[in-house]
Amino acid sequence: MDKKSLTAVARQQLKLANTASSGRSSQTIYGGHQRSLRQTVVALTAGEELAEHDSPGEATLVVLSGTLTLIAGEDSWKGSAGDLLVIPSTRHRVEAVEDVAFLLTVAK
Repeated sequence: MDKKSLTAVARQQLKLANTASSGRSSQTIYGGHQRSLRQTVVALTAGEELAEHDSPGEATLVVLSGTLTLIAGEDSWKGSAGDLLVIPSTRHRVEAVEDVAFLLTVAK
């Protein structure tokens, strides 16, 4: 069994995002392209976003720290620490309202 502290990974990724010119950083903590389940901690600095994209499969995100907005067309959902958001199968994007770290889970 492998154990990871999501709090520690989120803190590390936020630190990296704050020094990156893109204002973002991520680390896959489970799975990857060779598996059907992938979990990635994503960090965005305030005002940055993940541009609109399609979902490669069923997906959720859990906000670990900070605040974000998930936007799909005319619909939007705000998430803060502890919130679980089900990502729609339609095109969507994520905006960081403030520095944010979240766990993205995708099942292909």
